[in-house]
Amino acid sequence: MARNAGAEFRKGGMQEYFRLPAGALAQARAETRGDVDRAALAEALRAYHRDLGTLDTHAQAALERLAHPASRVVVTGQQAGALTGPAYSVHKAADAALLARQEDREDAPVVAVYWIASQDHDAAEVAGTTLLDLGERLHRLTLDVPQGVPVGRVPWRAEWTAQVHALLDAFDAPAVHVAAVRARFERAVGGPAGAGSYADVFARLIHGLLAPAGLLVLDPLHPALAALMAPTLARELERPLASSEAIEAAAARLETDGFVPQLRRPAGATNLFIEEDDGQRRLLRFDGRTFRTDHAAYSRADLLAVLAGDPSRLTPAAGLRPAVQDALLPTLAFVVGPGEIAYGAQLRDVYPLHGLGQPLLWPRLSVTWIEPNVRRLLGRLNATAAQVQADPEGVLGRALAAERGAAAASAERLAALDADLLALTGELAALDPTLHGAAQRTRARTTARDAHLQHLAARALARAENDRSGQLTRLRAHLLPNGVPQEREMNFLTFLLKHGDTPLRQLLDLPAGWQGELDIP
Repeated sequence: MARNAGAEFRKGGMQEYFRLPAGALAQARAETRGDVDRAALAEALRAYHRDLGTLDTHAQAALERLAHPASRVVVTGQQAGALTGPAYSVHKAADAALLARQEDREDAPVVAVYWIASQDHDAAEVAGTTLLDLGERLHRLTLDVPQGVPVGRVPWRAEWTAQVHALLDAFDAPAVHVAAVRARFERAVGGPAGAGSYADVFARLIHGLLAPAGLLVLDPLHPALAALMAPTLARELERPLASSEAIEAAAARLETDGFVPQLRRPAGATNLFIEEDDGQRRLLRFDGRTFRTDHAAYSRADLLAVLAGDPSRLTPAAGLRPAVQDALLPTLAFVVGPGEIAYGAQLRDVYPLHGLGQPLLWPRLSVTWIEPNVRRLLGRLNATAAQVQADPEGVLGRALAAERGAAAASAERLAALDADLLALTGELAALDPTLHGAAQRTRARTTARDAHLQHLAARALARAENDRSGQLTRLRAHLLPNGVPQEREMNFLTFLLKHGDTPLRQLLDLPAGWQGELDIP
């Protein structure tokens, strides 16, 4: 089985792949970023928030602190998912705010920034989301987002607004909470200049939730911000395959060490995309002289002219985006999920190509929300949410077997059988040492086979109970919606729709980096 980069990093391992070990906040704080023009950055973000319609007192206060000459940033980000996307999109934003609050100093302010992946063009990742109402009915919202176009270029459509309102109309939850979420959504699509882009609506929703906690949203496609990133992209054009070579070298080391690399850069592939005249975003390849996409060829001078004319048209791929982000921002820490940690293991040597050091990666806060009815079910099963997510039928089946006193399905009965077989193995070996190996193999096969039969029996019990009471279906809806762990599938607004702003307050009362199950009262 391949090693897990995220898990090993969180435990303090993989230090040969990262510049800073997990948790090295003191070391990160001691470093300075005198190369960042904070005044220009704050002014560009001010222009963005003004255009977005979110330059309120919260944003103004955060921008003033960002402009301080010793300020630092805790940054995180995510694709612009429908209605904020999966819950972890909000959890990451909250964690950035919590860590920034923890590390903030009067003489060195720390500001939380949420980098919206508006340049991303994979519609399948952002077009849908799942919510669960009080009647335990899953609602799936799917918007017809065009493929291949950066979501920051996709205008928000009136029919999408109608789809969201129809979902809210059908959602079984207290009217007062539904009205509050509807108001949040209406503010997100009803700015003074109209809804704007798909990414703009996402940005306003995140702002509305977490600006009071000090979070600034950032869209790299905004002209003022894209202009500040242009020097980094121009530098990448000077040696357009160097970052790909660094990523591939790290991939080879990871494979040797038993990991599966998350990034691969085939021969000639750069870490740059260009938005072409038809609006499609395409990868640039380089043959040593000419840059090409599947549709056109460019010289380096052509691409520098694109940067000069509209820098937002040249954008970084996943292997370069963090370095572009951290060249723009005076980053103290980068709040990341498990997949991004695995990416980060390949990016340490990309940063020096731009005169930077890889910042501290901070494993994000993780929450599984437990509603009162789910807590009662888990209590009956004597199980955690994580155990249910790993094996829902097994958890329910074993609990039912225990209730019925069915010792045949218990771990204790299997352990007793294994102990008897172990004793028998020893006794046979004492009679004839040549039988020891055969006896051991028989013991292993017998125990494994009986464990499998227990597994089948537990699932049969669970299915029968589910046919009668629907318990398994209910648990899955809450904890494994559509077969995916809650945090990666369920929209955070689900919990606001049913419980008001209580879950948001709970989230912002957690310590930075917290991981676990959180009961909603």
